[in-house]
Amino acid sequence: MRAAIVRTFGGPDAVEIAQVPLPEPGRGQVRIRVAAATLNPVDAGVRAGVFGGDGTPLGLGWDVAGTIDAVGEDVTDRVVGEQVVGLAYGPRKPLGTHADHVVLDAAAVAAAPRSADPVHAATLPLNALAAAQALDLLALEPGNSVLVTGAAGALGGYAVQLAHLRGLKVAALADAADEELVRSFGAHEFVPRTARPAPVDGVLDAAVIGAPALEFVRDGGAYAGVIPGLEPEGVRSIRTGAIEVSPDGARLAELVELVDQGQLTLRVARTYPLEQAAQAHARLAEGGLRGRLVLVP
Repeated sequence: MRAAIVRTFGGPDAVEIAQVPLPEPGRGQVRIRVAAATLNPVDAGVRAGVFGGDGTPLGLGWDVAGTIDAVGEDVTDRVVGEQVVGLAYGPRKPLGTHADHVVLDAAAVAAAPRSADPVHAATLPLNALAAAQALDLLALEPGNSVLVTGAAGALGGYAVQLAHLRGLKVAALADAADEELVRSFGAHEFVPRTARPAPVDGVLDAAVIGAPALEFVRDGGAYAGVIPGLEPEGVRSIRTGAIEVSPDGARLAELVELVDQGQLTLRVARTYPLEQAAQAHARLAEGGLRGRLVLVP
C-alpha cells in the first residue's frame, strides 16, 4: 500500500509516497481503510525534523476518517465496516494516517459523524481534542472569561465554540478580516491582533504567542498552551501549562455528537490526492488558510 513518509528532514519536497507493507491490527487494535486524512502543522514539524528521529522513515498524519476493515483480538466495541474517525498520536511513528490504511488502538477511535462526509470528519480529531483538553487544563468556571488566540484557525475555532458551550465569556483574538467568522463561532468579543484586550481569567494560546499572552491574564489567572514545553513561566501567580494531546475515543465520541448537533463547525480549505502530499505541504507553508487541507487516498 501507499504511505506518505520522510526519510530525510527538509521542506515539502522531503515528503515521498512509498510502498509499504499492509499493517495488521494487534490486540486491542483496528485497521482503518483511510477515506480522508488531515494535514496539520505538526506534520510539517515532523517533516522538518522538529521532533528528531533515529534515521528510520517516519510516517505522516494524525487525523483519519475511514472504514474499519480488520479488527484485532479483544476488540468488542468496533466492527468491520464501521465508519470511524480517530487520532494516530505521535510525531515519530513508522506509519501515520497519510496512507491507504492505518492501524490504531480501538480506544482511539469513535463512530464518524452522521452529518458529515469523511473529508470534513477528518478535520475533527486532533484539533478538537486539543481544544477540549486545553480547556480542561484551564479549569475555568461558567461565567469566567477566556481569550482564545488564533481564534480563526482550526484549533482556535474549535476552542471558541467549545468554550462558548461551557458557558465561558469568550474573547477571540484574530485578524480583522476574521471578525465575522469568530463571532459566528460564539465569541462574545472580538479582539484585533493589534489591540490589547481587557484582562481575562484565562488564555488558550492556540496561536502560540507565549509569554506576551500573559499580559492579557489577570493576576492569579491561567494560561494553557498547545505545544508541550513551550508554555511560559508564570508571573503574577498565573498558572501556566501546556497540553500534549492524547487519543481519547470516548471524548472524541462526545465531540462527534456536538458535530451532529450542529454545535461544532468542520472546515476544509482544500483537498489533495495522497500522491500530491508534497504539494499540500507546500500550500500549508504559504499560510493564510481558514480550514484544513485534507489528503484523499
